Amino acid sequence: MSTKLTGRRGEEAAAGYLERHQYKILDRNFSFRAVNGPRIAEVDIVAKKKDCYVFVEVKTIKGGKAGFLAQDKVNVEKQRKIAYAAEVWLINHRIPLDVKWQVDVVAVQILDDERPKIVRWLFGQKIDISHFKNVAHR
Repeated sequence: MSTKLTGRRGEEAAAGYLERHQYKILDRNFSFRAVNGPRIAEVDIVAKKKDCYVFVEVKTIKGGKAGFLAQDKVNVEKQRKIAYAAEVWLINHRIPLDVKWQVDVVAVQILDDERPKIVRWLFGQKIDISHFKNVAHR
């Protein structure tokens, strides 16, 4: 499975997880660029639960990769960029910056799965999801 496909599956699993936990998905893959320049930052999922906007970074790993966890890939610099993108998203949607908002990480691990292919196709891959709330300090 390609890295891009793994990431897409992880994002779908994370969105489903959030919806099952009463989050409303507002946007997916929001990014912005410098004028005529490179992408500055991206938010995988923008959601809302009650009165709080939640900007979610999804990190996905496949199999039992020893040595690190998916959430370990969201360092302080990445958190800062997501927080900046969150502010841009709020401004673009004319939402005051003093509204309650936070940055979360949803770590998805696609587990090794020895079940027959038809079973995996019918019921999906085995996954493990961890949700880390309010990880960025702004």
